[in-house]
Amino acid sequence: MEQSGCQILIETLIEQGVTTIFGYPGGQVLNIYDELYNNKHRINHVLTAHEQGATHAADGYSRASGKVGVCIATSGPGATNLITGLATANADSIPMVAITGNVPMELIGSDSFQEVDTFGLSIPVTKHSFRVNSVETLAETVREAFHLAKSGRPGPVLVDIPKNIQLDKTTYAPKGIVEKKTDPKPDTTLLDQALELINESKRPIVYCGGGVINANCSTIITKLVEKTDAYMVCSMMGLTAMDNDHPKYLGMSGMHGRFAAIKAMSECDLVIAAGVRFTDRATGNRQKFASNAKIIHLDIDSAEHGKNINATLQIPGDLSFALNYITSKLEPKKHKEWEETVHSYKNKTKDVPPSKCYLLPWEVIGAVNDRANPDTNIATDVGQHQMWVAQYYNFKRPRTHQTSGGLGTMGYGMGAAIGATMATGNRTVLFTGDGSFGMNLNELATAVSQNLPMIIVILNNGMLGMIRQWQNLFFDNRFMATDLQRKTDFVKLADAFGAKGFRATNIEELNETLDKAFALNSPVVIDCLIPDAESVFPMVPPNGSVDNIILK
Repeated sequence: MEQSGCQILIETLIEQGVTTIFGYPGGQVLNIYDELYNNKHRINHVLTAHEQGATHAADGYSRASGKVGVCIATSGPGATNLITGLATANADSIPMVAITGNVPMELIGSDSFQEVDTFGLSIPVTKHSFRVNSVETLAETVREAFHLAKSGRPGPVLVDIPKNIQLDKTTYAPKGIVEKKTDPKPDTTLLDQALELINESKRPIVYCGGGVINANCSTIITKLVEKTDAYMVCSMMGLTAMDNDHPKYLGMSGMHGRFAAIKAMSECDLVIAAGVRFTDRATGNRQKFASNAKIIHLDIDSAEHGKNINATLQIPGDLSFALNYITSKLEPKKHKEWEETVHSYKNKTKDVPPSKCYLLPWEVIGAVNDRANPDTNIATDVGQHQMWVAQYYNFKRPRTHQTSGGLGTMGYGMGAAIGATMATGNRTVLFTGDGSFGMNLNELATAVSQNLPMIIVILNNGMLGMIRQWQNLFFDNRFMATDLQRKTDFVKLADAFGAKGFRATNIEELNETLDKAFALNSPVVIDCLIPDAESVFPMVPPNGSVDNIILK
């Protein structure tokens, strides 16, 4: 029996294991939404407040679950509103499939109502983009989109479906879930050379990125750290790869990393880099990055080898295979002098006593950490609060951190927190700033409509804090457009959206408020007033190194 393109699309999504879609209806996807109505007992559609929120929700869903996130939007402005979310997922290698409708094929190029070249717009910000040209190829195109999204280096894939393809009919033959492409195994000759470098090393570092999370390699990389007696240093995307309480965990390196991590990276003699891109924020001055060390770079994407750092050994291929191979063949090591050296660097951070008069950012983060369980999702927006979370929150398990690392997307947090909560059923705490929250607070309506157990913690300094910090350090205190001068009452705003709103101005109020918030299973907003001049330190200046690190 023949089925319409809309029916085939929904059947194929269900076939691929999709249970939740985030989206917003519009003229060129109304037929798809009509078919979603017919299948609402089989697939859950979450109406977001904005299409960008839908992409971030699909992104957060994917990061928290490891599955492919799915979002849907109409043509024209609906499709263009997806672009930032697609770029965010692309920068962080997050598997997503975005479905867009478009005008009928005969109208494409005629500037008809809500027409835009979605296919052309999306190419630079996706792993791959498709425009479906016939209903006969629709099912296989959707399957290929899922295959590409989760194979190799993951990423977002867009499928643009003109209206006539949605209405045309053909036969549909169901198939099973498409498996990800088997990753090529690394050359064992290169892995044996890596073993030689590790055996020669006296001061090893394992540098862990988001690729370790994507490859589900947290357990094996922890074993590698223990067996080599190395220390673990992370990029922001790799923060949950190891229990942060592990004695060998040093935390994030880079521009706003922990002092011990930055210092150890500068003095090590070997870097085992797994699933990292060596971006400018992570390396600073690339000529001075780990200048005393040999570097082994393990990554699924051969395009990353030599792009930013010329490693001693560049080993493309399956990360899990590589780490298991190396770990299984290593004899246990002990580096007593290295341990003593690194221990002397630990905890050399700004030490400010608590105040009963105002809240400090790390006090807020610590108070949340004390109440959250290991499975609690921690989402962030972008700015100072994001760096404070990276420095001070103790992550226990992989996939519990949702943040925009590569693109640095303000406005990411609410959508991502919604997606993470719906993917796992676990509570999500969103740390955001008053600037970032202003970009995405409309998605509070989505959290309330879904009655999600979310706590939104606003670190409110009345400023665009990170930009102000740069103006302070590098622009002679010429503060332009960073003092928000807004009169938004976030407590009243929360109440207006149907959430619970609280304000905390000191640690006693915060503790009392958090106890109430964690007792609820519905959205809560906590407006935490922090000093407007508080900065994120340590800081390695742009294109700097450990030689010019700013500690306070």
